[in-house]
Parts: sequence; C-alpha cells; structure tokens
Amino acid sequence: MTLSVTLRHRFAGLTLDVAFQAPPGVTALFGRSGAGKTTVVNAVAGLLRPEAGRIVAGDVVLLDTAARINLPPHRRRVGYVFQDARLFPHLTVGQNLLYGRWFAPRGPGPALERIVDLLGLGALLSRQPGALSGGERSRVALGRAILSNPRILLMDEPLAALDEARKAEILPYLERLRDEVALPILYVSHSMAEVARLATTLVLIEAGQVTAAGPAATLLADPAAAPALGLREAGAILTARVAAQEPDGLTRLETAAGPLWLPRVAAAPGTTLRLRILAQDVMLATTRPEGISALNILPAVVQELRLGDGPGALVQLDAGGERILARITRRSAAALNLAPGSPVFAVLKAVSVAQENVGSGA
Repeated sequence: MTLSVTLRHRFAGLTLDVAFQAPPGVTALFGRSGAGKTTVVNAVAGLLRPEAGRIVAGDVVLLDTAARINLPPHRRRVGYVFQDARLFPHLTVGQNLLYGRWFAPRGPGPALERIVDLLGLGALLSRQPGALSGGERSRVALGRAILSNPRILLMDEPLAALDEARKAEILPYLERLRDEVALPILYVSHSMAEVARLATTLVLIEAGQVTAAGPAATLLADPAAAPALGLREAGAILTARVAAQEPDGLTRLETAAGPLWLPRVAAAPGTTLRLRILAQDVMLATTRPEGISALNILPAVVQELRLGDGPGALVQLDAGGERILARITRRSAAALNLAPGSPVFAVLKAVSVAQENVGSGA
C-alpha cells in the first residue's frame, strides 16, 4: 500500500506546501527544526486540518478538502509513536500492548506473539513502564502502535530522547520492523545517521517545501542534495554481504564495488548489510595506490563533479553500479584533472566506518 500526501497550510512565517508518495518501507521526512515535518505527520494522523490537501492510504481517502472529506483520527487507522513513549503507567507492558489491540478493527491483524518476538518484548510483559529503560519503553510503544492494526505507522523523532547506547539498542528492532511489516512508515528525524540506516525513501523538506524526494540510496549519493543533508553528513549507502570473519578481527564484505574489510561486524556470513560511507572519509587516486595502510581500494569512474562555493568539491563515483560520494578540495580535483568519465580509485580506511553506520537489510 502507498500513502499519497498533498498538503498546503499557512502559519505565521511559514507556508507548508508539500506533495510526496510513501511506498511500503520507511519514508524519512528530513529537514531542519521548523521545516514542517511534524506538521505533515499530524495532518496525516488527523490532528491538524490543513487549509487544502488530499491524503490517500491505498484506496482509502483520509482527507480531501475539495471533496469535504476529513476522516476523524480514530477512523484513519494510524499508529503514532511519539518522541516520548506515552505508556500507561498503571498498566503492565502486556496490558499496554493489548490496549493497542483493543482499538484494532475487526478482522485479521498482527499476532501478539509475532510482535512480542519481533520487538524482543517477551521478558518484559509483566513489568511496569516505570521499571523499563528508555529503549524498552520505545519498543513497547512501537508494539502497541502496530497491534492497533494500522494502515500507516507514524514515528515522530522516536529516538530523540534516547542516549547513544539506547539508540544502538533499538535501531536493530526498527530495521526488523521495516523489513518484516508491510506498512508505509513515515519517520520524522533530523539525524542523518538514523535516516541513512533506516530509510528506503527520503523526502527533504526545507521551509515548508519539498526540495527532493525519491529512493534514499539515490538521494544520499546525489551531490545536489548534499547541502540540504549537511556536507559533514553527506555520504552514500552501499549494499554488502558478509563473506567471512577473518582471524585478525576484520570482517570481509562483498559489494558490487569490490571487497571491503571493516572491524568485526557482529553478523553471520551471508548476512546482507547497509553501509553508510561518509564522503569525507573517501580519498581519490588516479592510479592504484601501493604501500599504504588503507585496506579498501575500489576502482570507480567519476559520474559527476560538483564544485562548492568555497574550497570544497563533491565527486559522485560509479563503482560497479554502486554510487559513492567523495568530498575533496577543488585544488585536488584540479590536480587530478577530474571530469565525468575519469577512471579513479576510491580509498577508504577500514576503521573509517563507524558501527552506527552499519545496519541490516538491503
């Protein structure tokens, strides 16, 4: 099922005017604070009536201002996970989960046992919310939302209140949700690390306008989108398969671009991973380097060269059909005589890819 959103609404100092499609998977709404991301999610949930718009989930019209259709929130079948978990403190974890099921429409829905297993909640069912960690509370809130059997799942900065350790705990569960639950998921975030790890579709919103939208892997590797994403956060996603765990503590990965070695990744051989490769961590050479410590040297071809207003440049590379970004200086680009079609080698140190940039799924 696809979610189609077209909205227009005026606020003091901001006019929200957006249109995009959210297919099954995670559609991340990314932009600065105040860009209008939460407003979009609230309009989909029915918590805000826009001045004009149309929202359609599959073949069900949730909102059409021209036709005077505006389903109330309780009839939209929307699961909403807020930044804070908002669990009922007087109910156990199991009772909180069943509260979501209470409001589910009649008919088949997700099985309680499956969601408990998917989110790793089995050992928590008899506990009270006050005895849970932040990550555990987030997982319970997510389970409760799924068990309401929604058409759409909305997540508004669900990890923003968590420390890095709790984020690392819950991200694998969100990846499993993305890969195993066939729902359109709108995910609001201003964390590029989260977006790169989770998103299948990306919508960039700036000052109430959609500046770009499309497959996440395509946009993240697009030099034109880098200013909106943040130059320090610019980077591409590679799909990799764990080939072997080496005896010296490295993991050998197979990619379309070539073999990669990273510090030990806790995954079995054959596991498919998503790797976020930051543009600032990629060096370029016109001949294959020798006598260097970097283990990862990938042959590539320059696809696009984008010069910045300052001393920097972004280079998009084609490496075996995968897209890689490199952030270098204009001086280096000139010295290497780079242009579309130039053959190069992308050099990446094994330790450059942080564990937070290694996720599961294609």
